[in-house]
Amino acid sequence: MAKFDQLNCADKNWQAKLYGNNSNEWDNPGSQIVSCDPQGVKYVLATSPVIGQEITSASAALNTSSQWVINFNLNGKGSTAFANLTSQMFSKYYASGAPTSVLDQFAIVLDGKVVSAPDIQGAITGGSGQISGPTSSPFSQTAATKLANVLKYGALPLTFHTQDVLTVSPLLGSAQLQAGLIAAEIGLLLVVIYSFLYYRGLGLVSVSSLVIAAALSYLSVVLLSRYEGFTLSLYGVAGLIVAIGITADSFVVYFERLRDEVREGRSLRAAVERGWTRARRTILVSDTVSFLAAALLYIIAIGDVKGFAFTLGMTTLVDVLVVFLFTKPMVTLLARTKFYGQGHRLSGLDPARLGARSPWRGSRRVPVRPVTGGTASATSAAPARTTPKEA
Repeated sequence: MAKFDQLNCADKNWQAKLYGNNSNEWDNPGSQIVSCDPQGVKYVLATSPVIGQEITSASAALNTSSQWVINFNLNGKGSTAFANLTSQMFSKYYASGAPTSVLDQFAIVLDGKVVSAPDIQGAITGGSGQISGPTSSPFSQTAATKLANVLKYGALPLTFHTQDVLTVSPLLGSAQLQAGLIAAEIGLLLVVIYSFLYYRGLGLVSVSSLVIAAALSYLSVVLLSRYEGFTLSLYGVAGLIVAIGITADSFVVYFERLRDEVREGRSLRAAVERGWTRARRTILVSDTVSFLAAALLYIIAIGDVKGFAFTLGMTTLVDVLVVFLFTKPMVTLLARTKFYGQGHRLSGLDPARLGARSPWRGSRRVPVRPVTGGTASATSAAPARTTPKEA
């Protein structure tokens, strides 16, 4: 037949190229078709006298020679048809002295593809039979179980109906991805502007933290894409955008604790350490909650939502690294400079602007109450006592 010459089993899409979208032709048991098996062997298949619905049971088991075989049973209609087929094939091709003839094979076909093609070695008239592997390479347990499942579940009369079809063109997908990246850039720009307007000089720390977090996240995506096959989808970009807020939350918590300490009148060096002690636990709790939510979403979600959960969890871990290894050490270093350490009005730590109760506590002078009738040293620890005169 002409289609046999056109068949190229080496092409993974041979079925679509040979039959197109006309599934009625290659899946019709009443039609003669050509097909391939997993090893790439071509077959010309006659009409099918026995169909899957006529198989009542199939199971993998060990025979008396301790080799894996498949036992199957047929219903009444299938038993009669299979008995006629095997009797004819055995008498014509196997018993005639040509046991190697391809005409002595029957094919087990699923979705138009040959799964197995055993030889007929005798007429099977009792409604049950046994399939064994070649003598040189018997079936393994996995292969026997797989073939038994094909006979069992391939017989199920299942039909599928299209409920919904969503087609996204490359141009539309690219436009959506670009829109997501633009949204991320706008969000990052707004955070930067807000940081400098509200925190002034401390905005340098927050912006540097965001840049480092973005660089680490980008590097992680590149490495995972190259070595683990990770694909950044629009959902993944959404996770990266949310990460901007997570990182911003961390330095906002720390900066507010730091400014609270400054309002209490502590020097900046002391405020850095006390503020960090108070903020550290809050940051860890917040990031832990975000990471657990991302992990749970990744476990129970399916499809592209996993991409959102993965990038959200990854950037949460990046935020912890940046805050502990960069943000806090950088603030500690800046506290030693004159600009930040003395509370310049543009540093974001100006005591007067923050409404501090007093100047830096480390340099505050203690007033001394004057004492009548005597002298006292300016370094006296307690005021002089006075005794009232007798009346």
